[in-house]
Amino acid sequence: MQVTFNVQPSRVRRILLQPLGLVERDVRRRVRRVETAARRMAPGSMGQGQRIKGRVERGPEGYRGVVTSTHPASIYVIKGTRPHVIRPRRAKALRFRVGGRTVFARVVNHPGTKPNDFLSKALREAV
Repeated sequence: MQVTFNVQPSRVRRILLQPLGLVERDVRRRVRRVETAARRMAPGSMGQGQRIKGRVERGPEGYRGVVTSTHPASIYVIKGTRPHVIRPRRAKALRFRVGGRTVFARVVNHPGTKPNDFLSKALREAV
């Protein structure tokens, strides 16, 4: 018994790239995995609520997944900060707690923070 079939690349491509086809479903699954990992790896309250969102976009080369963080401090966490001075804006002094005590200061020398690129780490871990 002999079976003959023809493969038409244009039809295969159309089937794979159609909306909710195999490729889009695979990209959506991967985006969800990266989004979940990013929420878990995000420091503090960044991973809570809807601050980290994933979406699938269709472009000329096919589908791509995009995961973004909308938290206002995301850029400072991802890129880190240099040492800087913090001064009060609307009061005469800054107020914060250290070791269970309330402390007031007119100026604080912040030592800066190391970069924590949690979005890239989540991408490497999840994909």
